[in-house]
Amino acid sequence: MKKEETDLDTFRIDRSKLSVTSLFDKSDDREYWHSKTPQERLAALESMRQINYGYDPTTARLERVLEIVEFPSD
Repeated sequence: MKKEETDLDTFRIDRSKLSVTSLFDKSDDREYWHSKTPQERLAALESMRQINYGYDPTTARLERVLEIVEFPSD
């Protein structure tokens, strides 16, 4: 299996676990997320961010800025 296929498998949706409900239906989402640790919540949030906005490893780092300054000679 190629690395690209493995990365894509991370974000596949298990359709058997997916359900569509009304916004007015009472759900147990709050209890579910309260049962998770803060680290698990952040990991889920990061997964959703990558799905929505994409993930490009070449831009995942901070940009390096180099500035050359010449001092006047005395």
